[in-house]
Amino acid sequence: MNVVKKIFVLDTNVLLHDPNAMLSFGDNEVVLPITIIEELDRFKKQIEAIGRNARQVSRTLDKLSKKGSLTQGIDLDNGGILKVALCEPQILQGLPPELERDLGDNAILAVAIATKKQCDCQVILVSKDTNLRIKADVLGLKTEDYETNKVKLDELYTGTAEIIVSSEKLEKFYKKGFTVLEEQFLPNQAVTLIDEMKTAHTALGICEGNNGKIVNLHKSSLSPVSNISPRNREQRFALELLLQDSIQLITLVGKAGTGKTLLALAAGVEKVANEQSYNQLLISRPIMPMGRDLGYLPGEIKEKLTPWMQPLYDNLDLIFDTQDMRQKPRHWRKGYEELMELNLLKIEPLTYIRGRTIAKQFLIVDEAQNLTPHEVKTILTRAGDNTKIV
Repeated sequence: MNVVKKIFVLDTNVLLHDPNAMLSFGDNEVVLPITIIEELDRFKKQIEAIGRNARQVSRTLDKLSKKGSLTQGIDLDNGGILKVALCEPQILQGLPPELERDLGDNAILAVAIATKKQCDCQVILVSKDTNLRIKADVLGLKTEDYETNKVKLDELYTGTAEIIVSSEKLEKFYKKGFTVLEEQFLPNQAVTLIDEMKTAHTALGICEGNNGKIVNLHKSSLSPVSNISPRNREQRFALELLLQDSIQLITLVGKAGTGKTLLALAAGVEKVANEQSYNQLLISRPIMPMGRDLGYLPGEIKEKLTPWMQPLYDNLDLIFDTQDMRQKPRHWRKGYEELMELNLLKIEPLTYIRGRTIAKQFLIVDEAQNLTPHEVKTILTRAGDNTKIV
């Protein structure tokens, strides 16, 4: 056996969050209380990501059990040790009277305390349950949250950069429509050129390829696009990328009301209805209620979807200028209804996207932050030839 540096006792929710978590602690020892196996059995029948992760953990443990005894410990490929610990009745009796009930969390606490008594190394309880971490801290256990796949917002790639250039270079950029800089930028990165002499004198461009060539904005200079005009630098950058067919995948991140959905819809309508670069504008969003759900909705699938898709309809009304029914002449039909009849526009939930092949379409996935990584990968693999995903 290897020399153990630390012992990590995992909670069930860590494995449900990341089924490979037990293999992610390097050359340390990982202990799974036996109660975790029982809890995984309750979750494995669910059809969502939790059920899929529970089944994957069970398969991994079954595969590892063929190498030896799980209770004695199994050597992992990364140099660590994986062990399943039993929770004997006397172990539970070591807890305070308030925690002696045979509950899953209490059993995990008892195993962690018993493990700490049996060894001289550091024992850490890893859980995403805040209350369990509080109870463990009260009992003198070191605790950690499982954060290996968390990303801080300020560390996200913004897609933009600012660079100070000479007045002569900025002047040439305006005349030629491009410039080449010594600095390295990522492909399709939006760049703001700032005059070193006049900080208010700027130019906007997009990095073409990875050779430092910055080209002027062309697409977003066409004002308006589907009756929508960008109002600031970031919206101009976003619209420029949305209108370029060579860029097939775009992610838009921003606070509520910054125009992400509106700009994507405006670009999609322009590309499908006017330029005919794509056969169809397909808009999809996850069905996630805010607050308490009202329950089942009556009618056919179109009527059921209307409350969920209403934010999209509101933006389309703004694009087609049909939001004000009091204007003269009065609009008796919505502009997007005609596109739907011509099969140029389709709005549907993400529930039925699995198994499809979406070719030559402008696909907008709205409210993507509500999706799991598995669902995002499923959507991306649905893209066929000449499909653009936003």
